[in-house]
Amino acid sequence: MDKDKLLIRIRIVLGFFFVALFISGLTAIPLRAELAILDGITSSRSFPQGLWPSLADWISQVRSAVDVTYSSYPFMAYGTDWLAFGHFIIAIAFLGPIRDPLRNRWVVDLGIVACLLLVPYAVVFGLVRGIPPFWTVVDSLFGIIGILPLLAARRWISRLSPAVNVPNTGA
Repeated sequence: MDKDKLLIRIRIVLGFFFVALFISGLTAIPLRAELAILDGITSSRSFPQGLWPSLADWISQVRSAVDVTYSSYPFMAYGTDWLAFGHFIIAIAFLGPIRDPLRNRWVVDLGIVACLLLVPYAVVFGLVRGIPPFWTVVDSLFGIIGILPLLAARRWISRLSPAVNVPNTGA
């Protein structure tokens, strides 16, 4: 495959990753409203409630906790605002490899490491914080699915690299 086609592929995959990270950050800001909508969808006598009652109960419990917390301590929402900010900054870092993949491949490598570390992090803190196992799996999927486009981009970036000339030692 020629260099121009590889660059297009890399930019599309990393552009998708950028947008996904940015949207993920956006969803952290209106958390209370999103939980109200989700709880309404999964409430009693709904299809999801009948299909997976423990998930519906968990969503309802989380909504209740967020409502109580935000009503009594509205400044706690500031934590998810900063979570969103972190997503935005990490997404912005991916503009570097979108622009110049060879020079900024380290950002892709960092993303791969972050995706790998996400799984044990979710498992450990899920256990510590009493998060249901199915939700830990959902959280882990962000790392498992996120690593796929990054691995593809990394492989394509390595194809862009000029071959390394190793001097012959004349042995």
